[in-house]
Amino acid sequence: MKKRKRITWLVVIGILVVALICLWIVRATKSSQKEYVIRTHVVSEYTVENTVTATGTIEPVETVEVGTQVSGKVEKIYVDFNDVVKKGQLMAELDKLTLNQSVSRAKASLTSAESQLNYAKLTYERTKQLYEANAATLAAYQEAQNSYTQAQMSKKNAQASYDQALVDLSYAEIYSPIDGVVLDRAVEVGQTVAASFSTPTLFTLANDLTKMQVEAAVDEADIGQVKAGQRVTFTVDAYTSETFSGSVNQIRMQPTTTSNVVKYTVIISAPNPDLKLFPGMTANVTIVTEEQTGLAVPAEAFNFTPEEQKSQGPASKNTVWVKKGNDMRPCTVETGMTDGAYRIVEQGLHEGDSVVLSAQYVVKTKQKKTGENPFMPSPPGRRNNR
Repeated sequence: MKKRKRITWLVVIGILVVALICLWIVRATKSSQKEYVIRTHVVSEYTVENTVTATGTIEPVETVEVGTQVSGKVEKIYVDFNDVVKKGQLMAELDKLTLNQSVSRAKASLTSAESQLNYAKLTYERTKQLYEANAATLAAYQEAQNSYTQAQMSKKNAQASYDQALVDLSYAEIYSPIDGVVLDRAVEVGQTVAASFSTPTLFTLANDLTKMQVEAAVDEADIGQVKAGQRVTFTVDAYTSETFSGSVNQIRMQPTTTSNVVKYTVIISAPNPDLKLFPGMTANVTIVTEEQTGLAVPAEAFNFTPEEQKSQGPASKNTVWVKKGNDMRPCTVETGMTDGAYRIVEQGLHEGDSVVLSAQYVVKTKQKKTGENPFMPSPPGRRNNR
């Protein structure tokens, strides 16, 4: 008997638990409702851009390597890194001892040649007079004439050697060929430079650091879109929050190949009035190859069709839906450029129109109060809105 009563109580308790669970499910279902959610975009003016990206190096527009045409030891240096120099300013001097000795030897050779020339001239004139008076032979006259000619040539050679020695001496003083800034000083005082086979570089000058350029490497797949005059923006790591502007000046046709990737050098102007850009900085370049400003809508607006309209077949690819109040109506537009995210609308819409991006039913569930027990009945006198 006790066992039967125990089984009966277990059945009753089970039924109550099932009933409470069903009650909670019903209440949860009643507290949920469907809501029609419409996402829209307000039509406004926008600039659509197609761009090409590349990396490059910032360089001065004009650089000059200053060297020496004679060998010798660097005796004095008058400029250093970043110094501003003027055209014709003395920058360095080489040791002149050897060069002065060369000038002295050349001068002595020239003096000797002039003396020989004077003697040969007097001998020629005397022999000529004797020959004309039949007092000298023709052979003597011709010999004197030949000696005079040889002396003239020797004097010219000596003069040329002397002039060259003076020029070499002048090369010992290194002058700036332009107005500019010293970017590099490649020598120290006491260092010996040899100009036997090539001109050694002593200094590198930049003409004007307020006018820089970016030498950007553009992939061959993108180079066809790049044209001279296009607008360019770029950033450098030194100023991550600042964007610099420029324009395409030149597209060089000489390719470079790295790891089987062909690239072309594009020269971009980079005004630098504040001198923030330094030679050698890496620039992250964006070249605007095409742009259009006008009323624009997101590209996804052209993919939207209301559910009740889908049975009538696909709409035109240039159709968008405009929301006015609680109504939506289709609108056929004429479009222009697109960057993939936005599309310019040339006709069919006005500024301020709301175009529909998406519309769908969503289940909205009312949030229950913290600590509220769904299994407990509502207090007396309170309406259950769950």
